[in-house]
Amino acid sequence: MKKTLLALFAAAATLLGLAATPVHADTWQPVATLGTSLTATQKSGTLATLENAAGVTDVAELTVTGDTLVKYLNPAGSTFTSQSGVWSSALVQKTDNGGINVKIVPYNGTNNITTITADQYRNAALTAGVTNANLFITSAVRIDGSGAMAGVYAAFAQNGETLNTAQITAAQDEVNTLSGITSANKDKDGYTDKQLNNAVAGMKKDMASQSNSGEQTLSQNQIGNIVDSQLGSNNLTNIITNNQRTQIVNLLVKIQDSGALKSSDFKAQAQKLATSIQNSAKSLFSKLSSLNTEENRNFLQKVGNSIANFFQALFDWVQSLF
Repeated sequence: MKKTLLALFAAAATLLGLAATPVHADTWQPVATLGTSLTATQKSGTLATLENAAGVTDVAELTVTGDTLVKYLNPAGSTFTSQSGVWSSALVQKTDNGGINVKIVPYNGTNNITTITADQYRNAALTAGVTNANLFITSAVRIDGSGAMAGVYAAFAQNGETLNTAQITAAQDEVNTLSGITSANKDKDGYTDKQLNNAVAGMKKDMASQSNSGEQTLSQNQIGNIVDSQLGSNNLTNIITNNQRTQIVNLLVKIQDSGALKSSDFKAQAQKLATSIQNSAKSLFSKLSSLNTEENRNFLQKVGNSIANFFQALFDWVQSLF
C-alpha cells in the first residue's frame, strides 16, 4: 500500500512538472548478517539483540560464512578460508540522510567486539562506498569483529548495491592500519582512537576537496601535507611515529587509487563523520581546540628553535676545540 501511494505521488508530481525525489531507504530492506558459527541459541539471541537496538522486526537474514570472509577480506591481506568461523554479526539499516552511524551493541551486557572500534567501522564503511546507513554490531563471543564488517558489505550486495571491490580492499587496509595504530598507542597519554579517526575523516574530506572530488590526482607530498595538518589539529603530531605517519599516507594513497574520492557524496559523508565523532566527545575535542591555538603553536615553535640553537651552539663550540 505504501509503495502504491508513493508511485501515485510520483506520477502526480510528474504531471505537475515537479521533480519527484525517490526515497531510497524505502526500497532497501534492513538486513541482519548472522555469523555461521553461532549456535541456534546464540543466533536467536544475536538477532533479538540487533533488532532491539535498531528498533525493527522481521528483517531479512543473511548468513556470513568463511567464504564471505574470503571474498571481502582476503584481498586486503587476510588469510581466511572457507572453514573459518564467524560469530560477529551486524544489522544494516539504510537511511535517507544522517551519514554513517555505528553502534556496537553489548550481547547479554558484554561488549564482545575486541578489536575494531565503532569509529573504525564508520571510517571503513565510508571508504567502501557506504552512505547514510545505521550499522548495529554485536557478537555472542569475544572476537575481533571482522565478520560483521564483511557482513555489511554482503548486506549491500543483497540489496542490489554491490560495493566497489577496490574500495572494499582499501577499507580493509584502513581497518588493519587504524586498529594497529590504536593498539600501539593505547597506553600513551594524550591519545584516543577518536582523535585518530577524526583526523582520518578530516584527511578524506580534505583530499576530496583538494582533488576536486577525484578529478585531479594528489601527489604523495600533497597527501603528506594533509596528513600533517590533520594530525596537528587533533594534537597527534608528537604521538604518531614516523612509521605510523607513513602507514597513514600509504593508506590514503590506496584510498585515492581505489576511486573512493570520485563519489559525489564522499566529501559530505566524510564531513558528517568528522562532525559526529567530535559531537560524541565534545569535552575532548573542545580541549584539543583550546590547545591548538596560534599562541601555543608559536610557543612550541620557539621552544623548538631554542633547542635547535642550543645544539648548534654546542656543535660549534666542540668544533672550535679542534
